[in-house]
Amino acid sequence: MARSGQGSATRPLRVALDATPLLIERAGVGEFCLHALAALAPRPDLEVGAFAISWRRRRGIGPHLPKGVRAFDRPMPARPLHMAWSRWSFPPAELFLGPVDLVHGTNFVVPPTRRAAMVVTVHDLTPVHFPELVEPATRAFPGLIREALKRGAWVHTPSEFVAREVIEYFHAPSERVRPIYHGIVPPAPDQLASAFPRGLLPSWAERYLLAVGTVEPRKDLPTLVRAFSLVGEDRPELALVIAGSERWGREGLDETVAASPIGERVLRLGRVDDPTRDALLANAAVLAYPSRYEGFGFPPLEAMARGTPVVTTRCGALEEVLGDAARFVDVGDASALARALGDLLDDEHERERLSDLGRQRAAFYTWEACASGLSALYHDAAPGRRHG
Repeated sequence: MARSGQGSATRPLRVALDATPLLIERAGVGEFCLHALAALAPRPDLEVGAFAISWRRRRGIGPHLPKGVRAFDRPMPARPLHMAWSRWSFPPAELFLGPVDLVHGTNFVVPPTRRAAMVVTVHDLTPVHFPELVEPATRAFPGLIREALKRGAWVHTPSEFVAREVIEYFHAPSERVRPIYHGIVPPAPDQLASAFPRGLLPSWAERYLLAVGTVEPRKDLPTLVRAFSLVGEDRPELALVIAGSERWGREGLDETVAASPIGERVLRLGRVDDPTRDALLANAAVLAYPSRYEGFGFPPLEAMARGTPVVTTRCGALEEVLGDAARFVDVGDASALARALGDLLDDEHERERLSDLGRQRAAFYTWEACASGLSALYHDAAPGRRHG
């Protein structure tokens, strides 16, 4: 596909994306990598490949890639490379990838290059605003982003909110910072009709509030447990279901559940498989998402796509992404969260209204639109590099 001024002799732009997040349990960044790659691969204007920065899982990325994505298999040890790239422009990406036109670092880090253009995805600025809420390795990301900008990298963000933060905090040139929304996978008809997950829940749980995603301090699940203690006090049929891996920082959640007068009705399922997650999302009375900071917000949109109403917080990009299709409360306000949850539990008409608005809102976010935006970014970042 020739662009204006390039002539008919142009070839597809050769791009290499970092797919390291596909090697671990898939969270939001992994979802972005998987579905962006799948949507980019069929485009005739691109030749798409992927690599992994991992020594322990070296040459293991191939089986995780969507059809049509080439695997770059040369081992890239993460710790020494990240240390080197935080100081120098060596070793360059071409040493591992060969000749490419553009390298896309999908998770805050983009390898330096000799000649190829660079794009780095900055999902949020959690390590800047809340360093106490992230693991030690993540605290190095701002320095790596700063070095990438010095080397001329373009920045992709999943929201205008994060784009503004990157421009302000890093003094990045606004014309090289591009907000492009992530997509979500629309639910299949059988997912919309998923049966109530009886086998997972006790017989007394006739309704449940749901929280999905990795259990970590930024998600502020202790505030949700305190809100549940208020709203569930006179609703004995109501459970709070928390579905997601519990990696680090779970102590606050443990303590809050132990202190709750109805802590036995907090059901912590850990990580669940995709069919179970679909059933939980489709049948929840409300999805609660009390995060302290977000750059996008996959779980609320996934709930909306299934017609489940959402209560969340006024923070980060959530108001931008969710619009008027969710109910918002202030961060950390358990009483306000309890009131919002109680109002929805008691008002069927409002639940239906938010359900309809949510489906419409979620339909706006597609991976095809994301891939189209990324392709335009790649061509702007690497003009004239695909001749010959």
